[in-house]
Amino acid sequence: AQAVGRSRAAVSNLLRLLVAMGHRADVLPLSRSVNTTGQQRLQDIGVRCADIGTQRPEAWFAREGTRYDAVIVSRYHLAWSWFPLLRRVHPRALKIVDTVDLHHVRELGEAELREDAGLRSAAEATRRHELRAIRDADVAWVVSEAERDLLHDIAQAARVEVISNVHLLPAATHRGPPGARLVFVGGAQHPPNLDGVRWLLADILPLILHRRPDCELHLVGRGLDAAAHGLTVPPSVVFHGQMDDVSALFETCRVGLAPLRFGAGVKGKVNHYMAFGVPTVATPSAVDGMHLQQGRDVLVAGDANGFADAVQRLLDDETLWALLSQHGRENVRRHFSIESAIPGIQATLDPRRPDRAA
Repeated sequence: AQAVGRSRAAVSNLLRLLVAMGHRADVLPLSRSVNTTGQQRLQDIGVRCADIGTQRPEAWFAREGTRYDAVIVSRYHLAWSWFPLLRRVHPRALKIVDTVDLHHVRELGEAELREDAGLRSAAEATRRHELRAIRDADVAWVVSEAERDLLHDIAQAARVEVISNVHLLPAATHRGPPGARLVFVGGAQHPPNLDGVRWLLADILPLILHRRPDCELHLVGRGLDAAAHGLTVPPSVVFHGQMDDVSALFETCRVGLAPLRFGAGVKGKVNHYMAFGVPTVATPSAVDGMHLQQGRDVLVAGDANGFADAVQRLLDDETLWALLSQHGRENVRRHFSIESAIPGIQATLDPRRPDRAA
């Protein structure tokens, strides 16, 4: 059973892998709103969505929870309520917290960016709560080796496995479209995305348009128009809202953008661009822990001028474009494909491990 916290695509791929490895995977929705399309997609990959009717999820689980050998709870704050329930209902089940990313790292990054003591205090509180949930779990899942190493330093007794975001690699059909279309993907409900798009519109895009007036910027994600509040946005900026399938748009875009000034974990948008063969310009924060080499897999820039320069390079240099397109896909295949998650899942669920509850 999983309370979902990763992106829908990442969760779907992870569940697909669990089923392929021979596990039965059920999803327990915490919302009473029924999404029949989402349920059908789960069923199509062999996953059951628990039908709780009008019951509260906790009441349903109190009755049905003994059927599960392991329970994956996404994000630390849900673990606070679900792990005590799990101990009462089925104390021998494996408790797994999927951190999705280490929230306190992201919050500290924002506090430092804004030089805000209040945000720093809130991040320190999040750190305490997050570590409490990680220590309370039998296994904590993180999305990068960098986060695993951090937890080994600050929560040494925790058992940690790396289960990164996993992506299906589409067929390699991207061949470098003409023109100068740029794309950003990410919902505004995630603070680094909203901040990054506002920085992009206010400081980076004017520099890009000065160099290449023919550029179009396509923004994909729910609520991103909020980033434009109070700004003069040129007509070449297109707000798409949420899109379930971006493949057709990606086929027409030459550069993927990740102008994130703070964050944690690995960045699904960067994986997404690269899986489709779209070369990426990113900030140092956006590529942290992602096994990417500057100039070979990605172009990295930490300020507006450097970011605009990198975009122009990819628009103008066909050889560089092709190099990053090829190596970006290879990076996803090596580190973020479905196969790459198998060792961590096996280590988590192997019943022969002495610390695994039967």
